[in-house]
Formats: sequence, structure tokens, C-alpha cells
Amino acid sequence: MRGVVFPGDRELEIMTFPDPTPGPGEVVLEMKASGMCGSDLKQYRRPKGVRQGMGLAAAEGPVIVGHEPCGVVAAIGPGVDPRQAQVGQRVMVHHYQGCTTCGHCRTGWQQLCQKTAVKVYGNNAHGGHAPYLCVPANTLVPLHEALSFKAGAAISCGTGTAWGALRRLNVSGNDTIAIFGQGPVGLSATQLAAAMGARVIALDISPQRLERARAFGAAETINPSNVDPVMAIRELTHGLGAELSLDTSSSPQARVQAIRALKVWGTCCFVGEGGEVTIDVSPDMLRRQASVVASWTFSTVGQEECAQFIVDRGIKVDDLFTETWTLDQAEEAYKLFDTQTSGKGVFLM
Repeated sequence: MRGVVFPGDRELEIMTFPDPTPGPGEVVLEMKASGMCGSDLKQYRRPKGVRQGMGLAAAEGPVIVGHEPCGVVAAIGPGVDPRQAQVGQRVMVHHYQGCTTCGHCRTGWQQLCQKTAVKVYGNNAHGGHAPYLCVPANTLVPLHEALSFKAGAAISCGTGTAWGALRRLNVSGNDTIAIFGQGPVGLSATQLAAAMGARVIALDISPQRLERARAFGAAETINPSNVDPVMAIRELTHGLGAELSLDTSSSPQARVQAIRALKVWGTCCFVGEGGEVTIDVSPDMLRRQASVVASWTFSTVGQEECAQFIVDRGIKVDDLFTETWTLDQAEEAYKLFDTQTSGKGVFLM
């Protein structure tokens, strides 16, 4: 089969790999949708010869990218319980594999495993930008019949990551939340937080993305390239600041602004990967009793809860996608995505 590989320096190759065969405890999925995520760009842009693993174990050899896989079970290996997988079943993938036996793994947080080098499918192990994907059966999450494969791909990382962060923040209808960055994760957060009843202030330097944020439920939008975003947020909140903020951008400046835009006793969450931030601890945090938390994606339980919330509330996750592609169009797809002016893209197989 053919799969998409990132050699580095914004180059892309479609290479040939053996068709996967499931081993004990494994399944092979026939891919139906494989989403494009902002964290893919870190691998796409990295210098050649440098493996940017974001703290993860390095891959051995070329790796098929794509960590938002969704498809149908095509083959089942020995020892797989029928309650885990059946041929023809529609599934998402929780794209991590740890030791499977520690407390984190057993509670659905395999990415937090401290016992072994964690596999991340699409990063240091083969991912979904190919016709087939072999994964452990314990990574599968059922895809509700009401959801499209595209929606399942989004929930498998970008939308699920937004869900995990909002749950970490305990968002409610009492809150104003400032969401920095309106790429796929930020826009998902805007959509979900609005459905949870929160007042959303969406921030981005792209007018096109701000327009989409308004369509997805943002009550207010701010372009930080035109105004001081901290002052603008305070003006919209009676001079107090937002109860909550979420940074999805990874920008050091935006991260500081997300903290400074909080009201006293407010909470900021970081989900954007990579980069650094410098905080002046006393004025930025201590004097305002601010909390800063982090959220790395979600558990298998959280992924299923996110999907059910979307079904129950009738949230149109498919509207996140502005482009659909075939694998043969991968080079064009990532060149457009690299501009960070478009919405979310997905490969359909």
C-alpha cells in the first residue's frame, strides 16, 4: 500500500509499504477518513534529519503520518475479544499505545504511560494517511452511526483535544472563555464551549478564521494584530477579565496574553504543542490567584463522551472541514494547510 511520509523541510513523499497483517491483539482498519491536525505541521516543517518528537520516542525508519484515523475493521488478529472489535465495525482510534497494564493505561490514558516508550500512531508509529492501519484492539473507540467518518476523524484528535481541555476547565454557562487561536482545535473549542453555554471570545490574526468562529458560536472576536487583546478582553468583561482562557496557538506571546486576560481566580489551559513561555510570576499569577493547567488530548473514555455529546447536541462537526482530499493530493493539501489560513482538511479513502 502507499502512505504519506514527511521527510522534513516542508517536503512530502508517498512511499510504498507492505500491507499490514494483524498480530495477536491487533486489528487492521480499512481507512475511511484521516484528518489533518495542526501538530502535523511541526513534523512537516522540521529540518531534514531531525526527528521532532515533541518529547516522544523517535521513530525507526519512515513513518506514515496522520493521527486522526477513522475507518472500518477489516481484519482481526488472534486473541481479540469480540466485544473489542468485529469485522465491519465503524471505529475511531485513540492513537496511543503504552504498556497497557499500568494505572494510566488501564484507565484509558495510554499516552501518559510511564512504564514504556509510548507509541503515537502517525508520529513515531504508522498512522492513518494510507489505505490500511494496524493498531491494537484496545485503542478502538466505537463510531456512532449518527456520525460521519469525517466527524470521527476530527474527534480522534482535534475536536477531542478541544473537548479534553474544556472538561479540564470545567466550562459552564456561567463562564466567559477567551480562546486564543481559531485553527481546527480552537474552532472546535469555540463550537463545543458555545454548546456548553459559555460566552466565547475568539482570537486569531486571520480574518477568515475569525469569521468562521462567529459562525461557530463565538459571541465576540478579537484580532490581536489590530488591538491589545488583553485590554480588549477586559473591555468585554466589565474590566475584570475572563473566567477562563484556552491557548491552542503555541505562540509564546498568546500564551502570556491568555494568562493576563484572566480575571482574579481565573484559570488558563494550554493545549498548543511545543514552544516556550515566559511568565512574570508575581503580577501574572500570584497577585491574581491565577491557575495554569495543561491538557494533552483525552482518554478513550473522554473520546467516547465527546462523540456522544456531539450526537446528543446535534453539533455539526463536519462543518469544521473546508477541504477534502485524496492521498494523491497530499502535497497540495499540506501546502495549503501550511498557510494556516484555511479550515480543517481531511483525506477520504
